[in-house]
Amino acid sequence: MTQTYTARPGFSPLDLQNRSLAWRIGAVLLGSLLLTLSSYIEVPMYPVPVTMQTFAVTLIGALYGWRLGGLTILAWLAEGAAGLPVLAGGAGGFAHFFGPTGGYLLAFPIVGMVVGWLAERGWNGQRIAFAFVAMLIGNALCLVLGAAWLAAMIGIEKAIVAGVLPFIIGGVLKSALAAAVLKAMTRGTKRAET
Repeated sequence: MTQTYTARPGFSPLDLQNRSLAWRIGAVLLGSLLLTLSSYIEVPMYPVPVTMQTFAVTLIGALYGWRLGGLTILAWLAEGAAGLPVLAGGAGGFAHFFGPTGGYLLAFPIVGMVVGWLAERGWNGQRIAFAFVAMLIGNALCLVLGAAWLAAMIGIEKAIVAGVLPFIIGGVLKSALAAAVLKAMTRGTKRAET
């Protein structure tokens, strides 16, 4: 029995599911670069800084789909684990995956895959309200998983105060921005058949 790809035709303006392997490898490299650049846009906070990483993670998921999006984010995390300066503030190294930000980092591929899965099912730039909700779900999932990790270190109450509450408004704004970028990229592309 063979498994078929069930994404909606035209879910992404990049149409990566119909591109060559070389295109997909290029997309992974470009996505990794976008994630790195988003890591350098940082507002220092304790114990977790505010970055544009969740913006990039959700946008990559929506544009690449759940498989390639997840793979791209995992590739970027591997670069960070190997010591390349790709994480928040130019950090790198395996130790960051065990510190206060570890849960957020480990949540990123899951978030990208969830948003990509939703985008493949029509929650994409063709439907801006659905795209916004998909991005919100991704940001919320990141906060929940990251705070769960942080709670194991500092307790649930402190984790919510330090690792969730300060990031809610930013998550909503980044969700809106990602949905708007997705919509702008989708303009002029043929609407997927329903």
